[in-house]
Amino acid sequence: MPQPAASDLLSALRGALGERHVLTDPDLVAPYLTERRGLYTGATPAVLRPGSTAEVAAAVTLCAAAGVPFVAQGGNTGLTGGGVPQGAVVISLERLAAVRALDPVGATITVGAGAILAQVQEAADAAGMLFPLTYASRGSARIGGGIATNAGGLNVLAYGNARELVLGLEVVLPDGRVWDGLKALRKDNAGYDLKQLFIGSEGTLGIVTAAVLRLFPKPRSTGVAFVGLASAQAALDLFVFLRDRADRDLTAFEYMPPFALEIALRHTAGAVRPLAQEHGAYALIEVSSCRPGSDMRRDLETALGEALEAGLIGDAAIATGAARAEALWGLREAVPGAQTREGGSIKHDVSVPLARLPDFLARAEAACLAAMPGLRPCGFGHFGDGNIHFNLSQPVGMDRAEFLTHWSRFNRIVHDIVYEFGGSIAAEHGVGLIKRDELARYTPPVALAMMRSLKAALDPRGLLNPGKVVPPGDGPAL
Repeated sequence: MPQPAASDLLSALRGALGERHVLTDPDLVAPYLTERRGLYTGATPAVLRPGSTAEVAAAVTLCAAAGVPFVAQGGNTGLTGGGVPQGAVVISLERLAAVRALDPVGATITVGAGAILAQVQEAADAAGMLFPLTYASRGSARIGGGIATNAGGLNVLAYGNARELVLGLEVVLPDGRVWDGLKALRKDNAGYDLKQLFIGSEGTLGIVTAAVLRLFPKPRSTGVAFVGLASAQAALDLFVFLRDRADRDLTAFEYMPPFALEIALRHTAGAVRPLAQEHGAYALIEVSSCRPGSDMRRDLETALGEALEAGLIGDAAIATGAARAEALWGLREAVPGAQTREGGSIKHDVSVPLARLPDFLARAEAACLAAMPGLRPCGFGHFGDGNIHFNLSQPVGMDRAEFLTHWSRFNRIVHDIVYEFGGSIAAEHGVGLIKRDELARYTPPVALAMMRSLKAALDPRGLLNPGKVVPPGDGPAL
């Protein structure tokens, strides 16, 4: 039986949003409680589905007045538990999905935070332009979540993370006030760049309700190749070789160890081994250009021919058409799902300085194998920007649940090495719950104090997405 105060709040919320947009039925609420990877399942008294920024502000104002915590949620595709409610009211942004404006001259698109990433890409494409942010969950992930986590993905090498693609934001603050920062300006130095506070803050400082995003010319020509290499060091050497020749035309450079290719082939229907022989490492490479008359497939073939003559690569398969390019990309994108089918997977989304990637992979793999013989390391990902998904698949035959109990132990092994190499334990998936306490171990005291000060300044009662990102404790604020 709800307490009177809770009953009054729900009644007020129904008055503000409409009966059908305040969900309390357990069956309707259930999809909002568990994050994509299944590591966290939360609880909430209600799921709210506001249909406008004004309704988000009204919901926040009512929750804040009642002292009830709340958490914003987009597509619920997160991987670190950052959007899982721990007793907080869920404010789903799924109805804020409209494309508000598209300016082909200014090369911008203004969208609601609930817009699905693939739909933003499609709207840009229909206007003859490109929105380059892309990752595996693009068909269900919403743009507000990508901004809140400063999402990266497959095109960071050429276009940057979400942070580099955002020009302006509209944000509901924890007390219900609305900050209208929806400016489409490339240059604006009128005071602090406030939007940067909210990008990557995982919904702990404010709720993003809309954004102005940068667009780019669509590539006229693209080349894709799958390359066999001797080692991770050879992959780095090839990356530097291609970067020197292609510069900004080098759109993607994705690294795969042999195990990643093996499981992608095993668990992908119709997949064909791209190279005749096995190699010590692999890279999926994409180059693209919007210049009239460009032939990126020819240019990539020429560059890889030079690399072969120089002994940098062992073999290469160059896509001869869109279908083949899609098949090669499919192998890379199949790796996370294939790992799931191989049993338990302990995941680390980390980054290290580019020059140290091969040494990091060697050190981390050796340390993990020493800790658990039979373990199957799978370090793959965005090699060109230093971001590796250093995942560990369970030994064959080991119980999945028992393997996952070792997550904290392997966190310490891997993250200590990342720290030693001057890297980051949270590259593109965020901190959320799973890395919150790890952050306290690896973040300098001054940085922690600054984070606590920002949280206290914008959300003094700690009602917005409580318990996420900022490590708990009595550490000093500035």
